[in-house]
Amino acid sequence: MADIVAPAAESEALTVMGGGLVGSLLALYLAQHGHAVEMFERRPDIRKSGPVEARSINLALSDRGWRALEGVGIAEAVRDVAIAMHGRIMHSVQGQLTYQPYGQEGQSIYSVSRAGLNRRMLDLVEQNPLIEVAFNQQCQRVDLRAHTLEMLDIDSGQSRTVSFSRLFGVDGAYSAVRGAMQRTDRFNYSQHYLNYGYKELTIAAAPEGQWALEKHALHIWPRGQYMMIALPNLDGSFNCTLFFPFEGPVSFEMLQTPAQVRTFFEEVFPDAVPLMPELETEFFENPTSSLVTVRCYPWTYHDAVLLLGDAAHAIVPFYGQGMNAGFEDCTVLHELLTRYGHDWTSIFREFQQERKPNADAMADLAVYNFEEMRDRVADPRFLLQKKIESKISAQYPDKWLPLYSQVTFSHLPYAEAWANGQAQDQIMQRLMAHIQSEEDYQHPEVQQMVAAEMARRG
Repeated sequence: MADIVAPAAESEALTVMGGGLVGSLLALYLAQHGHAVEMFERRPDIRKSGPVEARSINLALSDRGWRALEGVGIAEAVRDVAIAMHGRIMHSVQGQLTYQPYGQEGQSIYSVSRAGLNRRMLDLVEQNPLIEVAFNQQCQRVDLRAHTLEMLDIDSGQSRTVSFSRLFGVDGAYSAVRGAMQRTDRFNYSQHYLNYGYKELTIAAAPEGQWALEKHALHIWPRGQYMMIALPNLDGSFNCTLFFPFEGPVSFEMLQTPAQVRTFFEEVFPDAVPLMPELETEFFENPTSSLVTVRCYPWTYHDAVLLLGDAAHAIVPFYGQGMNAGFEDCTVLHELLTRYGHDWTSIFREFQQERKPNADAMADLAVYNFEEMRDRVADPRFLLQKKIESKISAQYPDKWLPLYSQVTFSHLPYAEAWANGQAQDQIMQRLMAHIQSEEDYQHPEVQQMVAAEMARRG
């Protein structure tokens, strides 16, 4: 457990808007630096009321996230309830399975429950004497100039005005704090929705709580213009997510009856249907949610307000990096607090200058990976290319690391990883013109080409 630091004389009370995963982690880091923290959360305490929204997508925790959790001493507690996924298993329409490892031997991403992780972090927040947390608090107005918040207590219906010294907006993609900043001069903002929504479904546990599919893998049913994925749960079930167009000939709008849903799933996901006894019920009871990318800048208002996590850079979930990127925000802020102490002007300035290019790169990577997972992972040429990339990486480990590994199993800035990945993809396009099988990699002319490309990389 990380040490709890008594507030220093020069420490000030800080305000955190949002008590989700990133908000809770941020509060723990701020308290670690001796600051008293007041944290407001719009939703009820999920430890008492259970999930109140359909936000059950399991999260893929990878190296950046683990590093952030280690910084507040909870990595091992989370590891106890996480399931390692060593690779992807692709399911064809005919039921054939293709396995693709994520990284080197021993490298995995981890399936964790969003609600379970949030509960554990809220326990730590509540145990910390420097942090006060208030639930059911809706932010109705942020007055940036006056440094005040108008907060509505949802239980009592009473509004009150709360002053803040410094405000950290960690209140999600539809942030109230960012909403106030959007009305300031020269604030850039955009949001872009995919023409796809997602719906949560379930693969049931096998008898005696066993897993009906391989437990240590992320399962993908790629179908060209749409796909379904499944991540394992501790109870033997899998959280499934159908990513599907809102409109069109094959879309949510076309599946209007239980019979249509069953017929469609039996045609395109035949090996999954027998494992989904609640398919029709879940399909119509669970909401269809949208997928948005948010970009904005600046992330600061003077040295008084700072945006982090989805409030600054919401992304679509296809690289499994949304939570990890938000957690990395906290790691970077922690490093700047260590370096600059109470020089908030320098802390806020350097934070946004460092994180903004990386957040934009991660947004691009997430859409790129959606197209890859949806369209390419079932393509034999794509799978062959991945095998060749692994061979290059093994032969030239100091010059070649696959893009996925750079993003998922390293702490390299996202922007550098994305630039490296684009350069490597151009090299692969040149090489793959000379490769028809895995054995072709050993041909002298191919080896000469690879050596020449690696020499150019320095």
